[in-house]
Amino acid sequence: MSPHDLIAAADGAHDHDFLGAGHDDNARRTRWVVLLTAAMMVGEIVAGYATGSMALLADGFHMATHAGALGVAALAYRYARRHSGSARYSFGTGKVGDLAGFASALVLGMVALGIALESALRLASPTRVDFGDATLVAMLGLAVNVASALLLSGGHHGHAHHDHDHDHDHDHDHHHRSHHHHGRDNNLRAAYLHVLADALTSVLAIGALLAGRFLGWVWLDPAMGIVGALVIARWSLHLLRDTSCVLLDASDPRLAQEIRARVEAPGDVRVTDLHVWRVGPAAQAAIVEVSGSASSEAIRARLRPLGAIAHLTVAMR
Repeated sequence: MSPHDLIAAADGAHDHDFLGAGHDDNARRTRWVVLLTAAMMVGEIVAGYATGSMALLADGFHMATHAGALGVAALAYRYARRHSGSARYSFGTGKVGDLAGFASALVLGMVALGIALESALRLASPTRVDFGDATLVAMLGLAVNVASALLLSGGHHGHAHHDHDHDHDHDHDHHHRSHHHHGRDNNLRAAYLHVLADALTSVLAIGALLAGRFLGWVWLDPAMGIVGALVIARWSLHLLRDTSCVLLDASDPRLAQEIRARVEAPGDVRVTDLHVWRVGPAAQAAIVEVSGSASSEAIRARLRPLGAIAHLTVAMR
């Protein structure tokens, strides 16, 4: 494959919009959740100052970190849509959501660490808890989080399918077709996990506060804080792993194996180089270099049934 082949493959007259069919809908859902979270945050902080309740103030400032992360998710959706047709991004802006998801995962991890440290300090040195105010805060927070989770859980995903094939004779065949394929929107997933983290801490807090109020188990509140922190940290690690794989263009081994098998099955060509990576929530790109007697059209026909490939480049060696 010559350098000229690669340049020609990149300069085809086609778009690289791999944002997914659910992008705009997920963006609207996220904006509504940002508004709900911000309103709850402001309400808690104002009420905390008005009543002198440290529980209200603490939860309000804690919610501010989630509001910030959700705001980043909303901005990521807007940026990705606004620049989806920009020539600056060789394979579109489909991975902007993964970048935002990675940042959100870091914030989620810091929230977990903060909760764990605060809980450990309170276990070591118990403090007076205003069970009435604290329970009210937790219940209000849970209501907002349940509403937010319902908004975000309705997201759906899809992508536009696009094949781009090229051989040494510089023949270009651009094929567009709509194809709905299940994929994971890590930006929406990050927003959902922030909401879920808040909901989890609220549920654990309500149980612990009621136990403290009626059974005198004051130690249960910080203990549940540590349990919640561990669960949130686990979510954060999973999200970090998944988003970093996308950002580092990690290959899908099963898809790569299937591509190689389909291309080489007739026995007339051999795959000499293969690159497979994700370019959007439900879109994979592939560069397949082959050596043999089959034409690029024949290779394309063999791979067309693979709906996961949204951008395909075939190079004849």
